[in-house]
Amino acid sequence: MTLKFSPGNHRYWLDGKPIPGVTSLIKGGVPAPALMYWSAKAVAEWVADNPEQCESLRAMGRYKMVAALKETPWEARDTAAVRGTEVHALAEQLVHGVEVDVPAHLTGHVEGYVRFLDSWQPIPVLTEKSVANVQHWYAGRFDLIADMAGVRWMLDVKTARGVYGDNALQVDAYRNAEFYVNEDAPDVHLPMPEGIERLGVLHVTDSGTEVIPLDSTGDPFRTFLHAAWVAKRKDAIKAYVGDALPAPAKEAVA
Repeated sequence: MTLKFSPGNHRYWLDGKPIPGVTSLIKGGVPAPALMYWSAKAVAEWVADNPEQCESLRAMGRYKMVAALKETPWEARDTAAVRGTEVHALAEQLVHGVEVDVPAHLTGHVEGYVRFLDSWQPIPVLTEKSVANVQHWYAGRFDLIADMAGVRWMLDVKTARGVYGDNALQVDAYRNAEFYVNEDAPDVHLPMPEGIERLGVLHVTDSGTEVIPLDSTGDPFRTFLHAAWVAKRKDAIKAYVGDALPAPAKEAVA
């Protein structure tokens, strides 16, 4: 079976068939009520901070104004995603001892990550590999497996404002993958490294890098499987609603 990953849209294929990604399954199966409030706040903040641009939008008409404003949260999300992608690429090189050119806007992130490397002295086992679990039908891509202080860790690099409980579901799903592949040989299934005892997040911000431990008992993986089941039932749930019934025929009057 050939496992392929498309970085452009972050999708996976196994033998030409789409296979759901770990993060997509978590988003589809774990409620995220905070996202609703964040998106509303993002629009409100933009309106409050950009009165002149609001008037320009208003002059374009209600339809175009609404269309532009509703994209505001996702523009902020995309900006953060680009920063995260840049940090991931730099982190992978740095952990292997490669010298990098640091963009000015990421100086704080990189300096903090270098301090983490100096303090923890991680020994990389594998970095940035695509993985899959055929039994439970999911795929994903982990950031780093490394040995630190004599313990083997599965680590995910995060640049968001915080570290959240569903991050444990994500990292434990990677740990429970059945195999990984190299980009140049997507049909060669390689066994996952043995002895991954700890799960964690490397929280990389412009003020430094913190090692945040996650629950490593195996319970997050069990929760992930429940969330994945719900996410995979999305289309079936939509089908629970039938078509409207016709009104019953009136009885003939004698």
